[in-house]
Amino acid sequence: MIRNYFTTALRNLKKNPVFTAINVVGLSLGMAAFILIFQYVSFEKSVNKFHTNLPNLYRVLYEVSFQGKTNTWTSLPPALAPLAKDKFEEVIDYCRVLDGAGNGIVISESGKKSEKSFRENKVVYADGSFFKLFTFKILEGKSESLFQPNTVSISKSISEKYFGKNNALGKTLVFNNEFGSGLYTVTSIFENAPANSDLDYNFILSLQTLANPANLNGSDWARLDNFDAQFIETYLLTGENANYLALESKLNEAIKKANSDQQEIARLQPMANIHLPESLSDYYTTSGNLSFLYILEGIAIMILVIAWFNYVNLSTASALKRAKEVGIRKVIGATRKQLAVQFLGESLLLNSIGLLVALAIVNLVQGTYNQLVHQELSLSIFKQNWLWLGGFLTILIGAFATGSYSAFALSSFNPSQTLKGVFSKSAKGILMRKTLVVFQFSISVLLIASTIILYRQLDYMQNKDLGVSLNQLMTMMEPEVGRDSTFKQRSRAFLNDLSQQSFIQDYSMSGSVPGTFYNYNTSGYTGKNPSPGDEEINYSITFIDDHYLNLFGISISAGKNFTAEMCSKRFSANDKVMINESAASLLGFASPLEAVGEKVSNAAEVKKFGGDLVEYEIVGVIKDYHHLSLRKSIDPILFFPAYNAHYFTVNLNTLDIKNNIERLEELYKKNFPGNPFEFFFVDERYNQQYESEQQYGTVFSLASGLAIFIACLGLFGLATFTVEQRKKEIGIRKVLGANVSQITNLFSFDFLRLVFIAILIATPVSWYAMEKWLQDFAYHTDIQWWIFGIAGGMAVLIALVTVSSQAVKAALNNPVDSLRSE
Repeated sequence: MIRNYFTTALRNLKKNPVFTAINVVGLSLGMAAFILIFQYVSFEKSVNKFHTNLPNLYRVLYEVSFQGKTNTWTSLPPALAPLAKDKFEEVIDYCRVLDGAGNGIVISESGKKSEKSFRENKVVYADGSFFKLFTFKILEGKSESLFQPNTVSISKSISEKYFGKNNALGKTLVFNNEFGSGLYTVTSIFENAPANSDLDYNFILSLQTLANPANLNGSDWARLDNFDAQFIETYLLTGENANYLALESKLNEAIKKANSDQQEIARLQPMANIHLPESLSDYYTTSGNLSFLYILEGIAIMILVIAWFNYVNLSTASALKRAKEVGIRKVIGATRKQLAVQFLGESLLLNSIGLLVALAIVNLVQGTYNQLVHQELSLSIFKQNWLWLGGFLTILIGAFATGSYSAFALSSFNPSQTLKGVFSKSAKGILMRKTLVVFQFSISVLLIASTIILYRQLDYMQNKDLGVSLNQLMTMMEPEVGRDSTFKQRSRAFLNDLSQQSFIQDYSMSGSVPGTFYNYNTSGYTGKNPSPGDEEINYSITFIDDHYLNLFGISISAGKNFTAEMCSKRFSANDKVMINESAASLLGFASPLEAVGEKVSNAAEVKKFGGDLVEYEIVGVIKDYHHLSLRKSIDPILFFPAYNAHYFTVNLNTLDIKNNIERLEELYKKNFPGNPFEFFFVDERYNQQYESEQQYGTVFSLASGLAIFIACLGLFGLATFTVEQRKKEIGIRKVLGANVSQITNLFSFDFLRLVFIAILIATPVSWYAMEKWLQDFAYHTDIQWWIFGIAGGMAVLIALVTVSSQAVKAALNNPVDSLRSE
């Protein structure tokens, strides 16, 4: 019986090649898109899930509310973790991770000819418990050795990079970073962090090294007994039955006793939620984007649904052709159940063929897709969590549901009516097909309009006047090796060398450049007549020299620029500051002009963090400019004068740029021997901030194109069946004098009317959804009505071409051929 069903199904599919081809192409494309998108979704949901201690791991956050807005951040004082372990039995262990400060120049086998030097950006200081809390396999050595100062654990790839096939254990590496130059012994090697890990480090330096003040290189803020400075990430490992919310409450009580001035509230965030939040309403700091995953899941399902709707539409539209088959089968004894099984089998067979073709498509485009999402994905990603089961069930249920409708609709025909030839079209079937077409094109129009708006926002961000000039600016990374007593003198010598190069129009030495983060953020600064709470306002701190504003084309609203004399002073001897307009407003000044000559006090900062009390004179107010992306509002910034060598930026003549860069490298290595020459172009680095939006745009473009293509496949099939059913009517109309355009308009109007209804439905939905999305940007483009006109026009044009191609073909046929049987 099953073999007979299978044979009959294959025979029927061969008899209807147009029906089969349209469905196989549509289903395979829809399933391929579904599989590819769910690969990425599955990967994102697998991040950090491999840690054995995951159910009992928590990251400690600080939460603060200001002006009705609640924010959280991961930087905490280092003394908090030991306090938690000492006071609460629920805390089994802790691990503190200091990220960023360890980055710099790493040198192997110092002093030998085989010396290797690289700038490394995945360097952290961590407690010796790191490998106890987090599941990273130790390949060689002992993880506990990190409890000893001046030790380092390195990844397998780093071991090969610096030591080749030689045994790296016991070898030494010299780290030149914020804490000066330090010698560390390799005591263990760990497996490279998997791609689905937020903790992705190549070097793990012993945090215990910083317990010795001699190793801080004057950076007293990094003392491990500090309960004020917030610079370290903290993770807690609790017992299996610990109530983390109760522990959170007790932790806050202990913090208040230890530091009565504490304004922040400690929160415990489950390790499982540090990449993706529990829900969209979760405001805790995370590294992933849950809303984007929901959008991707929705797009994947919509594209697949469009393909399934094609099958339902074409199956019911072709019902007339199979009516007599159903009648004969019923007359000779076939039950409705047997017929339903037969037609359901055809549906499952088509879906199975579509799935096999989809897997072939996925295999074909996998490399290109991986480049798009910047991940090495494959079908094996589904092994990492349950999501493969959900995806498989979605495809299976959808195939069964769409096949079931067609099966029961076809098996319900009355044999006495169908065999007499008086079978008529079902009004319900026609209404359902029209509804499905409207739904398909609603999705298509929604995606097209959303894509246009997304690209307009991306263009807006990339071309808006930022208040700063980024063109033809090249930035060289800071030297880390050799930061001795001669370093400042060599930095000035390098600047002098730059000034003598004809291809350099201007230059600057600064602690930050637009598109990179500030030197640091801090609170504790107040203006004249401060109000309660002003000391909690967070300011961004940046060190600049006297060339910075001119180089970047940043305007001064009031006052004057720093002088070379101001920049030459040590920070502790400086009493000058420049502020931007946003900072001036928060500091209580009514206008930029009013702020010039006034004082900014760091009294609250000194009270909280220690240091010298200074009242800084405001020498100038800088016009607000976008230092970071347009996603966020302009930060209040305090600019301090300094020849800070974090970045050397030059305005470079682009003629003969290769030789110009080579000349810069010569000058750089002459003044900073032992440092690798690394650079970037400022405009490119700035636009990297919009990489996610560029990815969104590509995904939406592909999705909308695929959706409307699959919808048009179904429209093409429906038009083909409609023309075939009405070919005698077309013949009669031609005999009575109708021309080709009249017949084409007759058929096109019915379908275009459905597309216009789809446009009316999709427009408000898309408008609302994209308006909500744009609210995530502090600065965004407006949604214009013509966007939906273009989206609708594209849908109408594509549908018109699709339907007209069949209508014109039918209208050009000889009417004698269609009327001969009458």
